[in-house]
Amino acid sequence: MEVINVVLADDHVLVRDGIKALLEDQSGITVINEASNGKEALEVIKISKPHVLIVDIRMPEMNGIEVVREIAKSYKDIKTLVLSMHDSEEYVVQAIQAGADGYLLKGASKDEFLKALHKVASGGKYFTGDISAIIMNNFVNGKVSKKATSSEAVDDPFNLTKREKQILTLVLQLKNNKDISEELEISKRTVEVHRFNLMKKLEVKSLMELNNKAKEFQLI
Repeated sequence: MEVINVVLADDHVLVRDGIKALLEDQSGITVINEASNGKEALEVIKISKPHVLIVDIRMPEMNGIEVVREIAKSYKDIKTLVLSMHDSEEYVVQAIQAGADGYLLKGASKDEFLKALHKVASGGKYFTGDISAIIMNNFVNGKVSKKATSSEAVDDPFNLTKREKQILTLVLQLKNNKDISEELEISKRTVEVHRFNLMKKLEVKSLMELNNKAKEFQLI
């Protein structure tokens, strides 16, 4: 196959730099451009016409799912690989419905990341094994819940995912990261990331503030 031209879209410079360093160390892959938000990603795509766009979901201006949807509609030959920290049903199903060719978690190994990129670039589909087969089966069989398919799921007041709400409930039960990771069967690092995102999304700095806001907006 010819050299795979890639565009990276993520609002975190360190993330883009890390991915770029990894890819540029591989033969047959070139990062030809970058974007820090959704609208910029579409502008870059229009100019660069890459083979693959690697895109995060949560970005300013325009989220990654909206970007994927626009690319699927306007650029049929460009493949999209969603690289996200979110493993919730809402995001995964929305990404697939928008036309994503692959969905990979940011905690994936280097080998899996490269495997996903090559698979997508060659016209295949790649969805990480960390994503429940039940979610995929529900999607294929048309049995996805209304909440999971709703376009409003990405645009609700705090944009909390199903997983974040689960963790919020457990945090407010005063469970620590280790206990939460064991109960939900996810890594401790993933729990830490979700807790950080919860505090950031709800704009709180303490457990008391988190509890008060959760009650105020009936989040649990």
